[in-house]
Amino acid sequence: MEDDALMREAADDKLINDAFQKLLDSYLASRHRKKIDIITKAFNFARQAHKGVRRLSGEPYILHPIAVAQIACEEVGLGSTSICAALLHDVVEDTDYTTEDIENIFGAKIAQIVDGLTKISGGIFGEQASAQAENFKKLLLTMSDDIRVILIKICDRLHNMRTLESQPANKQYKIAGETLYIYAPLANRLGLNKVKSELENLSFKYEHPDEYNSIKAKLESTEASRHELFDQFTAPIEEALKQMGVNYQIKERVKSPFSIWSKMQNKHVTFDEVYDILAVRIIFTPNKREEEVNECFNIYVAISKIYKSHPDRLRDWLNHPKANGYQALHVTLMSKQGRWIEVQIRSDRMDEIAEQGFAAHWKYKDGMEKEFTEDETELNDWLRTIKEILDDPQPDAMDFLDAIKLNLFASEIFVFTPKGEIKTMPTGSTALDFAFSIHTFLGSHCIGAKVNHKLVPLSHKLQSGDQVEILTSKSQHVQPSWVTFVSTAKARAKIQAILRRKSREMQKKGEEVFAEFLKKNNLENIEGADEKLAAFHEINHREEFFQALAEKTILLGEKDVDELQGKNSSETKHGWRKLVPFLGRSSKQTKKAENSEEELFVVPEKFNRKKPIYITDDNIKQYKFKHCCHPIPGDDILGFIDGKHQVEIHKRACPVAARLKASFGNRILDAKWDMHKRLFFDATVRLQGIDRMGMLLDIAQIVSSQMSVNIRKLTIDSDDGVFDGTIELRVHDRDDVRSIMDKLKTIDGLQDVTQII
Repeated sequence: MEDDALMREAADDKLINDAFQKLLDSYLASRHRKKIDIITKAFNFARQAHKGVRRLSGEPYILHPIAVAQIACEEVGLGSTSICAALLHDVVEDTDYTTEDIENIFGAKIAQIVDGLTKISGGIFGEQASAQAENFKKLLLTMSDDIRVILIKICDRLHNMRTLESQPANKQYKIAGETLYIYAPLANRLGLNKVKSELENLSFKYEHPDEYNSIKAKLESTEASRHELFDQFTAPIEEALKQMGVNYQIKERVKSPFSIWSKMQNKHVTFDEVYDILAVRIIFTPNKREEEVNECFNIYVAISKIYKSHPDRLRDWLNHPKANGYQALHVTLMSKQGRWIEVQIRSDRMDEIAEQGFAAHWKYKDGMEKEFTEDETELNDWLRTIKEILDDPQPDAMDFLDAIKLNLFASEIFVFTPKGEIKTMPTGSTALDFAFSIHTFLGSHCIGAKVNHKLVPLSHKLQSGDQVEILTSKSQHVQPSWVTFVSTAKARAKIQAILRRKSREMQKKGEEVFAEFLKKNNLENIEGADEKLAAFHEINHREEFFQALAEKTILLGEKDVDELQGKNSSETKHGWRKLVPFLGRSSKQTKKAENSEEELFVVPEKFNRKKPIYITDDNIKQYKFKHCCHPIPGDDILGFIDGKHQVEIHKRACPVAARLKASFGNRILDAKWDMHKRLFFDATVRLQGIDRMGMLLDIAQIVSSQMSVNIRKLTIDSDDGVFDGTIELRVHDRDDVRSIMDKLKTIDGLQDVTQII
């Protein structure tokens, strides 16, 4: 027995030493200053601190900090300070050591980063939504002090995703959902393209294992034909580049399973209909660094003589890089096989920044690890925007996360000020977004804009290259409707803050009106008078009641005095009013409505959340099926424990579920179907194609006769020989829908068959 323990300890030691040696080798191969001693010291300290502790997978805990440091060094390109912080990132959280101990042994900078990582431990894993939002605020605030905190946090998340297999399914959905909702967009915003893709793919793998495996298998089966297309397409390009004397590499870039699946969902297409699975990347080393932009265009000119280029698909991110630092020239060319293929042209420096993001900028500075300075204007603009939102955060955790998410996506346009200065804005930004991006005062008093010298309303969506002049008036004030058409986090946060401030002022005014009314009628001693009158006027919240008084939409009079004195007849008391929704129902219906709550499954206090819940033909009515995603048997689903301890069922890909996973992860349950084709569910299929005689008959025959499925409703619109229609069906499960769609696709003239959620 003792021998077994010794052997296991020896095996563990070898595992740990090999992992640390690999980390040192990666560090020595980097361009950073070689500070081996401090890294070794951090490793030995962390190893001792975590001694005897194991992860869920059974491996020694210290392997996790080493793996995080390995990712930080090799995949994100960080130096010794970050590697030490990564090795120590769980010490303060999980052991008796303090931040002061770390500072005394390793210095202030490493201690500051470890402290930042400790404050946001578990990402946004808190028990309550508000706590998670607080953690996320801390994460973003710490990030604006030292960007390395968030970079190491992303490395930590990537390793957690790589080792997610040992977690129970409900935890997998929670962590994967959170990763997709926050960490992947964060990695994207910081230019960590490789990390972003891996985070997305791993999330996809755990949330939708069947779809992931199916796409992976299809990618493998089409690999040979892709290689052949790549070789044929690139042969003449290589010849041209050699003649130009360019020092180059040509790489085959294959779309990730997650990107393919997203396109299939968004465009309602099959795997075979996703045409941009293959792209070609030309990476060259310029003769002179200052000439690299010109060389990109020279290569573009040369290859567009070989293949015809698509006029609308030239993307120039050379002169105006994306906000996350990405630079490249994208061009789409028509291959000899009749396929459009995207070619990305970039220098070796641009390629490294595209893969490793902001951290790679520092690798080009004297080969030494520099402090992260304030010269990255785009990054700092973004951090400043986030700080402004944090100064006046949304009161609701979900709203707060959504506001930040608006700023995480790096899809953007370039617009010009009247003086010709360039401003980067997210795609979909309006004239009002632009006004708020310049100054809050300008946004608050904006009445319209001139875009390219033409007058447009505030809601006008801007395009790349637009020149925008904002028109203001001192008499203009923020309107509640503005929230509906702004698309940037900054504008939305500012508008909501101003509206909340105005609302508070109105409430105060309403309180004064109410106090005056009570005083005038000698009713000051009545307890809860405000709530009684709010209910009397059918208003749910006293705040809304006070606002209505201030806005004079409610005028208090004799009936209100009678209500407070209990003189109103029973018919008009608010207890009677509460029964109004049941009027017009039979007593049987009323009883059913009252009992529906009782039929639902209520999660007991000591419920095992790690085990899946099974939905059967018999217990299906015990769960809440929400209209946001309309799940039916066969869909990948999860359960969510709501505020009443009842269980909502959502598709795992549902946008509402995505927010729930990110904010209320501890309430997520694994849910599985155990149905036996006894019950029917609604499903809607959309049909588009070329109209002809007998088309309707063919559709009806396939659905009703061959499939034995009921058609609830069939709507077809025909216009100039093209038809567009929907069929509402009653089906047992998702397999029925797939079978029907496959059969419908065989009908002559039907071009497109898609399912509507």
